[in-house]
Amino acid sequence: MTNVIVTVIGSQRDGAGDEQSIELITAGRHYQRNGVDYITYDESKLTGLEGTTTLLKLYDGYVVLVRMGNIEQRQEFRKGERSTCTYITPYGAMEMSVATSAVTVAFTNGSGSITIAYELEIEGRWQSSNQLAITIREEKETNGH
Repeated sequence: MTNVIVTVIGSQRDGAGDEQSIELITAGRHYQRNGVDYITYDESKLTGLEGTTTLLKLYDGYVVLVRMGNIEQRQEFRKGERSTCTYITPYGAMEMSVATSAVTVAFTNGSGSITIAYELEIEGRWQSSNQLAITIREEKETNGH
């Protein structure tokens, strides 16, 4: 397992055209199993998902996001496809669907980037157009110099 720095920039535009964005920079871990890269990191108050660990599984051309802890979720992002999951919170569960329009995974030797564009629906109602830009870089060991 390798220590990495994960930067997540998410933006969403709602039906009124209002755009919001958020940026999270956090420590994470990278490992590889059976040719698949895994990135894991803890969410924070900033994302509203405190107490949740996010796992990204990076495949050739698609990404699987798994959240565990206060929020439970498993979502697949495949270009041109819709993925539906049950989004479980401490306050209850809801159906969440994403229709992915673009996915790019450029990841080698423990560093790289992921971009995802998707439309979000909750309980069958359109909520927003979203973009995620995730960069992962290996955390270099420092010896105090």
